[in-house]
Amino acid sequence: MIKDKPIKTEHFDISSKQNAAHDPNLNGEFPMTFPLEQGPRRVVIEHVRPEIDGGRFSIRRVVGETVVVSADIYADGHDLLSAELRYRHVGDLEWQTTPMTMVQNDQWRGEFVVHQLGRYEYSLESWVDHFKTWQRDLKKKDDAGQDLTVDLRVGGDLVEQAAKRAAGDDQKKLLSIVDELRRTPISDTAVPVALGPNLTRLMESHPDIRFATRFDKTLAVWVDRPKSLFSTWYERFPRSSSPRPGRHGTFRDMERLLPEIARLGFDVLYLPPIHPIGKTHRKGKNNSPAAGPGEPGSPWAIGSEEGGHTAIHPELGTLQDFVHLIRKAGEHGIEIAMDIAFQCSPDHPYVKAHPQWFRWRPDGTVQYAENPPKKYEDIIPLNFETDDWKALWEELKNVMLFWVNQGIRIFRVDNPHTKPFGFWQWAIGEIRQEHPDVIFLAEAFTRPKVMYDLAKVGFAQSYTYFTWRNSKHEFIEYLTELTQSEVREYFKPNFWPNTPDILPEHLQFGGRPAFLMRLVLAATLSSNYGIYGPAFELCLNVPRPGVEEYIDNEKYEIKHWDWDAPGNIKPVIARVNRIRHEHPALQTPWNLRFCDIENEQLLCYGKATTDRSDILLMAVNLDPFHTQSGWVKVPLAEWGIAPDQPFTVHDLLSDAKYIWQGEYNYIQLDPQKIPAHILRVHPRLKRETDFDSFM
Repeated sequence: MIKDKPIKTEHFDISSKQNAAHDPNLNGEFPMTFPLEQGPRRVVIEHVRPEIDGGRFSIRRVVGETVVVSADIYADGHDLLSAELRYRHVGDLEWQTTPMTMVQNDQWRGEFVVHQLGRYEYSLESWVDHFKTWQRDLKKKDDAGQDLTVDLRVGGDLVEQAAKRAAGDDQKKLLSIVDELRRTPISDTAVPVALGPNLTRLMESHPDIRFATRFDKTLAVWVDRPKSLFSTWYERFPRSSSPRPGRHGTFRDMERLLPEIARLGFDVLYLPPIHPIGKTHRKGKNNSPAAGPGEPGSPWAIGSEEGGHTAIHPELGTLQDFVHLIRKAGEHGIEIAMDIAFQCSPDHPYVKAHPQWFRWRPDGTVQYAENPPKKYEDIIPLNFETDDWKALWEELKNVMLFWVNQGIRIFRVDNPHTKPFGFWQWAIGEIRQEHPDVIFLAEAFTRPKVMYDLAKVGFAQSYTYFTWRNSKHEFIEYLTELTQSEVREYFKPNFWPNTPDILPEHLQFGGRPAFLMRLVLAATLSSNYGIYGPAFELCLNVPRPGVEEYIDNEKYEIKHWDWDAPGNIKPVIARVNRIRHEHPALQTPWNLRFCDIENEQLLCYGKATTDRSDILLMAVNLDPFHTQSGWVKVPLAEWGIAPDQPFTVHDLLSDAKYIWQGEYNYIQLDPQKIPAHILRVHPRLKRETDFDSFM
């Protein structure tokens, strides 16, 4: 049974009204008078970032990533401030702290690294630092040659107060310094001791925070496993995996394909729905409204007399066969991603057992799925507004938990934007409490705000508009939004050049160069990407007339693939995926920076690790028909390269090597050969003889 759960908030030990004078949302009104309980707290903390929708949602990280927190922190007057960032994993009792530093114009910055799966919390605290202010003023007066007798006694009082807050050796050390500062006449060592690092460290360890301001919210970070940030997906229909034409494929047939999928460099194998397929209104070839004899129907029309969402389509094998496939895939370094499509065939057991979970029309028929002018007579949607919604939600959560218990840890969720946000937030949250390693990918090609909200409520990865971005301007604008705006705090993109539903126009007309170009773009712009195969590696590009969809679509028929047919691009796919796995710079999207080049048909961008041990420069010809060239501006200073220093670039795709020098360097790409460079940048040559190896 679903129970309402209060949102857990922690505010340390200070009233949440501490910043009331600066919070126009307090009790729905702006306070007309200063809240007396705030007392002499002088520091203001505002504009904390990241803070998603006022703290309603968690930001997202993966294990090992850094959380960078900034805020505007200031006070009246000219006293110096101290600030610290407080954080903890929810399983820890104690808070950890790290100092924040002022960057400029009252903006402060701090950071911490997340090391565990699950939820972290963070907040901020700041106070007027009278000791730090005293040190600053003491140095000024000492430099001016003024009498410091009284000033040192003031400092002695501050140190004595700190000694009362300390214990053990620290207390003894502080008390000895008190005597030094109060000595009359002033000793030669008093000022060096007062301004020295030992006293500074001791005072920082025992600050006076009686009047500290603590940010009135506890913000959250959800930490996923690294695969949510870096993964390489391959989609394949198991029913089309048979080595013999005309026979329905099985899970055992899929096992036969695992070594080749691993060799190509994919670490996630996504399977369309594996459940029994309904017969009522079953779709035929090319989405025909009526299936012919023996036609298998769409796997997304889930449910028959053989079972529903926790059953296996009999021709694929048994549940034991599926669990065996999961285990065998793991032996090849591959995870199975399972499709979750919460919709039903008219034959689904839910229709008879729970008719209240569906919408019924006045004529007594159930409402099937429609997206005018499209009709999906083989699918009927669930009614999430049913009076029996709690039972429905519980059932759907239990469906996912059933597969988690079989070993599934990745779900690709079909059309999540057609179900309530609240359902996903609740269901994903419930599952992650016991299984924080589960990853959910949102297959939602819809309005941007809806896509982003799905990420906020729990989806670790998301399909994107990459498929329909074509021009240089479109790529730069969209990727800047995804990687440089607030969106990056919670939305991890997964780029797909094609899907069973989508054969974009540029692939229809661009031929093999277009497939290679989109491969490199997807694999290097984003750290998560996937392809639907073997259609992609075979460069299939014939659409059903008038739509962006494959003709003779595999959604409605069983295929027999000649995976090694002439013209396939499998060797390039394998090379690109190997490059991705060997180069950490490609394993995150957040380090993306675009490089200037005047040619509008050339897109150039770089990625580098923080320590510059791995620097890559990508150049992609967006024109699949003509050779394009230009002079790319290399960010030398950012990559630690002097303007007069020659450096080498190694094309990891063609294995060609070049020596460049200076900011501007020439690039030429013939799409009939290969439309892209993935250049490894070596900042300096180790010895003169290196020149010979690059000639």
